[in-house]
Amino acid sequence: MRELAATKGVTLTEAIRAACDEALRNARRDMTKDERYARMRAIREELAGMPDTGVKTDKAFFDALNDE
Repeated sequence: MRELAATKGVTLTEAIRAACDEALRNARRDMTKDERYARMRAIREELAGMPDTGVKTDKAFFDALNDE
């Protein structure tokens, strides 16, 4: 921690505060990531339950969407 403070040119207290703030942001981001994965899993399950339309998508299909 002292090395971090010296490298950044801040007090030891400021370095500790910044490190704790960063750790808290990372913890919140990880929690958010888990929530995103849960949401994606729910969407995948919903899509898996939908019937197959039989429509084949190929280059011509996408070209027609873009008027090419």
